[in-house]
Amino acid sequence: MTASSSFLTLNSQFHLLTQIPLKPTLISTPKSIISTNTTNNPINHLVAATNFNRYQMAMAASPSPSISTDQFKPFQLNEMSDFFLISSPSGYISICGFGSLLSERSARSTFPDLCNFRVARLQGFRRVFAHVAPIFFERGIAKPETKEISSLSVEPCEGEELIVTVFEIQKSEVPSFMERELEFRFLAVLPETLEGKTFDNPAVLCARSSDEEFFNVGCKGSKEVYHQHYGRYNIDKIWRDDIFPCRTYMRHCVLAAKNLGDTAYSNFLDHTYLADRQTTIRQYLATAGSGIMEEEPPESLKTRYGG
Repeated sequence: MTASSSFLTLNSQFHLLTQIPLKPTLISTPKSIISTNTTNNPINHLVAATNFNRYQMAMAASPSPSISTDQFKPFQLNEMSDFFLISSPSGYISICGFGSLLSERSARSTFPDLCNFRVARLQGFRRVFAHVAPIFFERGIAKPETKEISSLSVEPCEGEELIVTVFEIQKSEVPSFMERELEFRFLAVLPETLEGKTFDNPAVLCARSSDEEFFNVGCKGSKEVYHQHYGRYNIDKIWRDDIFPCRTYMRHCVLAAKNLGDTAYSNFLDHTYLADRQTTIRQYLATAGSGIMEEEPPESLKTRYGG
């Protein structure tokens, strides 16, 4: 496929995006006040603590050592201390990987001291390429002329399930993690093994947020802060429904999923969507995205985006 024909196909898909209704989502998550300060916002911490107490009560009432994913309701983590609520007895925080973090090599490049990297299942969420990532502009792999500028995000969706990775980090790594993923909404979720056994502790999932929340909370209403993160790349909107996957990044994620085995690979292809929430990655790779898997990353990024 030539660059011009690929561009025309992408544009024709773009015109269809606004005509396709979104699938209903499972929950409507309220706005958060995301803070990496050690001084808590009492109201927001109370909300997280209340939700965590409900989880503990469900655990206590369960005749088995764990509760089912149907009994667990994801809740938002607003403050750094909220993360500590879901830490393990040994003081570790579990993180869910759904995109580049499906690759243990990528995960270790971000979290060098992670431990217990494994595959898990997460009910009630779907992957969507609807998040503009400034790092792609910085690394020279974004293609704004064809709108191929998107990384992955996840959002609640009834009836969907994802194969993810889960690993643990130390509490001391939480502030840098929150700062690095500032535009996302942090949710406590309960993964399960591929055999259906729920985990003992909830894990943190970076879920879709909103432009308004990022500007008002993450940037504290500062245009200067927004410019530092996004504006300098001429990005005026983060969460969009008219963009397409960054080619190098998507290839990396597909390869990472493939390396986890057939179950994870098929799940990624069939439960990951374009921004229209209709076109799966399997369908995309067979049409407008054909050729992506044969494209090698730039030499300087071959290790980082090598699957």
